[in-house]
Amino acid sequence: MKHIFTSVTQAHLATVLLVTISMGAYGCADSATVNPVVELASLTVTPGTLQPTFTRSTTQYSVDLTSNIMSVTITAQPAVAGDSVTINGVKTTSRTITLGAAGSTTSVNIVVSESDSNSRAYTVLITRAGPGGNNSLDNLTVSPGILAPSFNPNELIYTVDVTNTVLSVDITPFLQNTAATMTVNGTSATSGQLRTINLNSPGQSTPITIIVTAQNGNSKPYLVTINRGKSGNNLLQNLTISPGTLAFSPGTTAYIVNLPSTFPSPVTSVIVTPAVQDSTASITVNGQAATSGQPQPTPLPTPGSNSFINILVTAENGNARLYTINVIRDPLSGNNNLGSLTVSPGSLIPAFDPNALRTSFTVSVGGNVGSVTVTAAPQDPAATLKLLVNGVEPPSNSVPLPDGPSSTEIEIVVTAQNLSQKQYLITVNRAALMAPSAPTNAPDMTAATDSGIPDDNITNITTPSFTVSSPAAGETPSLYVNGVKAQDATFDPVTNTFTLTTSLSEGLYEITTTVANAAGESSQSPSLTVTIDALAPGTP
Repeated sequence: MKHIFTSVTQAHLATVLLVTISMGAYGCADSATVNPVVELASLTVTPGTLQPTFTRSTTQYSVDLTSNIMSVTITAQPAVAGDSVTINGVKTTSRTITLGAAGSTTSVNIVVSESDSNSRAYTVLITRAGPGGNNSLDNLTVSPGILAPSFNPNELIYTVDVTNTVLSVDITPFLQNTAATMTVNGTSATSGQLRTINLNSPGQSTPITIIVTAQNGNSKPYLVTINRGKSGNNLLQNLTISPGTLAFSPGTTAYIVNLPSTFPSPVTSVIVTPAVQDSTASITVNGQAATSGQPQPTPLPTPGSNSFINILVTAENGNARLYTINVIRDPLSGNNNLGSLTVSPGSLIPAFDPNALRTSFTVSVGGNVGSVTVTAAPQDPAATLKLLVNGVEPPSNSVPLPDGPSSTEIEIVVTAQNLSQKQYLITVNRAALMAPSAPTNAPDMTAATDSGIPDDNITNITTPSFTVSSPAAGETPSLYVNGVKAQDATFDPVTNTFTLTTSLSEGLYEITTTVANAAGESSQSPSLTVTIDALAPGTP
C-alpha cells in the first residue's frame, strides 16, 4: 500500500486529505500502464459529500461525517459497460460499508477493471467525527442577499452580491452541535444569533469570517464575502439654464428653451448648471468634463437657428443617461417701422399714423421759428434710429432752420435687427421773416412805482417801471415815452419789465412799446397815460 497526501482547492481552506491508493494488489503496479478508458462514470457516498467533486480522472476522495453516522452506501458505475467494479474486494457496484468508531477514518477501495492487468483504483477516506468534534454549521443566512453557492455545511467559502444602496447586512449562523462555540468577525456569537455587519463603500468588498470550534478544540472557518455594487444612479438633481428657463424633472431628459434673437452685447453664451443626485456620478457637457453644481458656458446659436446642449451623466457602475437641451434662438426682427413721430413746433401733414405706409411729411413754420425738435421712436425696441439733416447727422434732435423762406429735409432712418432699413422724410418749410405786429396791450405801471391809489397811474417816482407783453422768440421789445424810444431804459426778460433810468419831470406822459425782429420793428402799442406829480401820495 502506498499513501499519497493531496491538497484540495482553496475553497476548502487547505483541508488535507489522506488518500490510500492500492497498487499491486489490483494489478496497477505502474500508473503508466493504466488504460485511460478504464474508469468510473460515477461515484457517490450516501450520506455524505465527496471532496473534491467527482471527476473520472480523480482517484482520491474524502468524506467528513458526523459522529452519529455509522454506515454509508458506496455506489460506483463503470464508464464502459462490461467492466467490473469491486468495492473493498467485493465485486459489486453498490455496497454498504460499516464505519469505524467515532473519531476514526475508514478507507474504501473501489477498483474498476477490464482485465486483471488493466484496471484503475479509486479510494475514498470516510472520517467519522469523534465525540464533541462537530465544528460544522447547520445553516447560514444573509439578508439582504443570496449566498453563492447555496449553503452546504462542508462548503466553506461564499459570496453575496448586493446593490450599492445596501449599507449593512444581517448574517445569522446556526450550529449543527450547539455545544460548539462560534465567533463572527472575532466576536463571540450563539447559534441563531443575528449579527448586523456594516459594509464598506460602494464597489468594495466586506469579508465576514465565522469560526466554529468543536468541543475537542478543532476549528472550521467559514468565509462570506459581501460584494457591494457600485452606484447606478445616473440622475440629475437639478438643471438650470441662463438666460432662459426650463421646467426640470430628474426623469425628463429632453428640453426646449426659446431665447430672444438678441442680448446685450457682452452675452455670447448660455450658462448651463447641472447637479447630480449621486456624488459618485460624473458629468460631461457637450463632451467636456464638468463638475456637479458648477456653471458651464456654452455658445449661443446664431439668430434664427438652434443648437443642442448634451449633458451626459455616468453612474459609478458605468451606466449613462443623456439629457439634452434644444436652445432655439428667435430670428432677427425685420420691423423697421416708426411707432411715433412728432415735430415741435409745427404739425405733420399728413398726420403720422404708425399703421399707414406713409413715410413723407411736411411741416410749415413761421419765419420766426429758428429750430424744430424731432421726436421719434421705433415700433420694435430692438430697432435703431438715425436722424439726418440734409444728409448730415446733427448733434441732437433739435434741428436749426435757415432763415426763411427755406426748406429743410430731415430724414429718419430706422434699422431693424436684421439690418433692413426704412427712411422717413420730413420737409420743414420756414416762411419769410416779417416785421412783427404791434403789441396789442398797453404797458402797465408796476405796483412798486404806482401811487397809493392802485392803478391810477399817478406817481411821485420820476423813474417808474412798466410791464409789457412777452416778446415772441427772436423779438426785441422797446419802450417809448411820448413817442420817443427810451434809449436808457433797462429790460428784465424774466419779469418783462422796463425801468426808466433818466428821471422824468412833473407832467403827463404817453408810454408805449414796440417789438422788433430781423425784418423790422412793429408800430407802437396802445398808450398808457402816466402822471408824474411830486405831491402825489407815496407809493406803497
